[in-house]
Amino acid sequence: MPGKLILVRHGQSTWNVENLFTGWTDVDLSALGREEAARAGRELLAEKLSVDIAFTSVLKRAIRTLWIMLDGMDRMWLPVERSWRLNERHYGALQGLDKAQTTALHGEAQVKIWRRSYDIPPPPLAADDERHPRFDVRYAGLNPADLPATESLKDTLARVLPCWDARIAPELRSGRNVLVVAHGNSLRAMVRMLDNVSEAEITELNIPTGVPLLYELDASLKPTGSRYLGDPAAIAAAAEAVRRQSEKKS
Repeated sequence: MPGKLILVRHGQSTWNVENLFTGWTDVDLSALGREEAARAGRELLAEKLSVDIAFTSVLKRAIRTLWIMLDGMDRMWLPVERSWRLNERHYGALQGLDKAQTTALHGEAQVKIWRRSYDIPPPPLAADDERHPRFDVRYAGLNPADLPATESLKDTLARVLPCWDARIAPELRSGRNVLVVAHGNSLRAMVRMLDNVSEAEITELNIPTGVPLLYELDASLKPTGSRYLGDPAAIAAAAEAVRRQSEKKS
């Protein structure tokens, strides 16, 4: 039997609070985000759900969420793999910009297309822009052609899939329970793949921060069921908070 898959979106970040486009910018968790991470660890303990290996991105808000979870679960010794392929969607030239100001400049309709369409990316970073990942030491060993200057959700899924195929899926097939702590869009890409969600539906899907999403899988790694862990009212409140944040323009 394959192992179980647990997906967790990192806790609230400081730029979530400031209403800025974040993408690959390496910002940390807010105080609330740390609390959300600790609660996610407690939910796994309450479920009596063991974890055998964890995967995360190379961005500190996801890494710290995982650290806090493993600390609370007394599982700091678990093997952890960090992959740039699990990074958040790259928001291109929008990264670091205030969402309300961007809407005022480009119009609500255009910004919604950039944020919520499946296959239309925001304007790319220029090759000499200091925000471009080719200037970041953590990506120095990668082929520069693989580093995005902007991404759509479709592009993000194409980036995530090799990590799934090469590392996550084999661990699940071996019967190990796998924890993936990543980002709203890299996890939405994974959910689209797992649940065969349509392009239209996936653009409206919001994954709440710090709430574990548990998948039971068959021998082909097709979901036989999935559910969020925790108090239903708290999960609904977290989902509503993320929905409001995604629509926030000021």
